[in-house]
Order: sequence, then C-alpha cells, then structure tokens
Amino acid sequence: MQTITVRTIKVDNLREANALLRRVGADPRGVAIMAPKAVSRVLYLNSVPVHVAHILKQEMLASGGDAAVHRGVITGEVEQTDVVLLGTLKQLQQLVIKLKTQPYFRLPQLAEQIDTVLTVVESSPKGGLNCRGKWLPLGRRTLVMGILNLTPDSFSDGGKFNHPEAALVQARRLVEDGADILDVGAESTRPNATPVPAEEELRRIKPVLSQLLAEIDVPISVDTYKAKVAHEVLAMGVQMINDVGGLKFDPELARVVADYRVPVVIMHNRARAEYQDLMSELVADLRQSLELASRAGIAEEQIILDPGIGFGKTQQHNLEILRRLGELRVLGKPLLLGTSRKSFIGATLNLPVTERMEGTAATVALGIANGVDIVRVHDVKEMVRVARMTDAIVRGDGDD
Repeated sequence: MQTITVRTIKVDNLREANALLRRVGADPRGVAIMAPKAVSRVLYLNSVPVHVAHILKQEMLASGGDAAVHRGVITGEVEQTDVVLLGTLKQLQQLVIKLKTQPYFRLPQLAEQIDTVLTVVESSPKGGLNCRGKWLPLGRRTLVMGILNLTPDSFSDGGKFNHPEAALVQARRLVEDGADILDVGAESTRPNATPVPAEEELRRIKPVLSQLLAEIDVPISVDTYKAKVAHEVLAMGVQMINDVGGLKFDPELARVVADYRVPVVIMHNRARAEYQDLMSELVADLRQSLELASRAGIAEEQIILDPGIGFGKTQQHNLEILRRLGELRVLGKPLLLGTSRKSFIGATLNLPVTERMEGTAATVALGIANGVDIVRVHDVKEMVRVARMTDAIVRGDGDD
C-alpha cells in the first residue's frame, strides 16, 4: 500500500479553488458547491453600530464563521465598533443573502457593499486602456512604464535628459528596451522640490513632445497635476495623464481628462505622513479621488490607481503598503506601482540612488505578485525581464 502524504495547499481565489478541485477529479457540480468553501476571506468593517455588530456576529457564527468585535459590545460600553468578519467565501456569501432579507438598520445596503467587495476581490482587471486609439491590454502581462524626466532637479536623473535631443535618444532607448508607455515629466515631484509654474513646465515639455508624438509608437503619458498643462499637451496628442495629486491639487484637472477621454493615473498623496490606520485611510483617500473622477465624467475603465509610494509616507509606511498591496484590490481598478530608485529603498539597503536597481527589482516582483498591473521604472530593460519572469510565475501564461 502506498504511503499517504499530507500537505498544505495555498488557495488565494475562486479560480485557483476551481482548478484544484478539478485536478482531484471532483464532479463538476460538486466543484461549484465546494470551491467557495476553499477560499478564506477576512473583511474589515469600520464604525459599525453595536446593534448591527450583534447581528453580524450572530449570523457568522450560525454559518460556521466568526466576527471579531470590540469587547465593549458585550458589556454595552461602546456604541459602535470595528468588525472583522472571518469566514470562507461560501460563509460570507450566505451572510450577504441573510442580510438582504432583513429590512432593518440598512442591512440590505451593507449586504450590497459586502457583495461588491467579494466580487471585486475575486476578479482582476480585464480588457485594456484606450489611449486615443492605442490599446494597452490589461490582465495578460504586466505593463512597463518608462520614466523620461525633462527636469534639472529630479532625484535620480535630473539634468540628464532636459534637452530635446538627449530626451529623444533616451525615449527611443526606453522603447527598444520594452517600455509599453513613456511617462514624461517636466516638474520634479521629489520631496522639497521647488514647484514650477505651468508656463515653465510647458516650455520644457512641448518641444520634446512634438518629436516624441511624431516618432514614438507607444502611448505617451505626461506626469502633471496642472489642468492648464494637461489641456495643452492633450491638445498636442498626448494619450495619458499621470497625476501625483490624485485629482485634488487642481480642481479643473478631472474635467480636462474627461473631455479628452484619456486614461488617467490617480496617485495617493498627502502633505504629511500621519496616519491612524494606514491602509484604511489610503483606501478612503483613493475613494475620494474616484468620486472626483466620477463627478467629472471620467470613464470608469480609464482609471488607474497608484498607492503613491514615497509621497506622504515614511519608510515604514512604504514597506507596509508593499506588504499589503493586495488590499487595494477592493477598489476594483488597475494598479500602478512606482518604486523605482526611491529613497525608502536607499534607506533600507543603505545605498545611493545609483545602486538601487536590485532593491527596485524586489519591489517590482513583489508588486506583480500582489496584483499590480503597471510598473513605472527608470531601468526599463532590466525591469521588463523581472516583470516577464514574475508574470510567468504568477500568471502562469505570460505571453513573452
């Protein structure tokens, strides 16, 4: 008789659960029933009234799951509590069904929120970005955005490419190395950088853009938070805007993006690195930006989110976000990660900006493993290789 072996299996989502059960040879009808039982989920609910917390606790226990609440819920010492729901996907789906049948305390609306979160987390961005006729596919492989700085004072390569001839040479090289997008910036956004007026930003960028748009085949993104700059470069033919201000620095920017119907990267940013609950506040801030985009009429499928590594965060904040990137999937948007050569890598490894490629590579690989769709990098050739290798492992069917 062959020895029976026992091992653990990592199952992150419903797709993996279905594949696992089919591998065993389970009946297809059984697979549909059992797969949701193989996926565990932990949901965090903020500021729940005590009477609702009691209902959530009761319903989760009844289905075999659980709910963690403040100890003061039992003693009556608190009026509201955060709640952690602990259960399988099946148990949480049953919770949704039960809450929808109870017309009290806005429970059907809470059920819809939970259902939406479960659906979004199980899905991944599909389709692609329409960059004014240039199509960028999402979900098949990680896209690589190459950085082209036209600034004299950027932290990494300031002054290297701020002449049109040098910029064009660098742009060609980035595309040859595999960049799917070029991100062109004419104002440094490093900490403590001196802001420049829109007129100076345009003076730096327009001569270069004229040549890039005529010669470069990949979509061109412009890194700006100013509506005036965005309007003028989009009128020239630019295909994407990358906004470090999360649509909050210039109230007109969202309308300009909506008018031109181009993709926009919405980055998280704060003036101060002060948080009570880092990931909860990061998600809440990005939801505010999404609301601004919606009110302006920006198409849902044209929005990319960026957690803003290095912007209003400490070194430890940046590392924590990288560990917990998967939590941002709840927002249901493609994610861009920009860690290239940044100071938190230098602080972690005690290395100058010229020696941070390996640290950047680690963040790129980890980001892709946690669901990032686009990486923004200086060293395109090397990071394309990192992305393709990681894609082969994570996606299982990378096309390169």
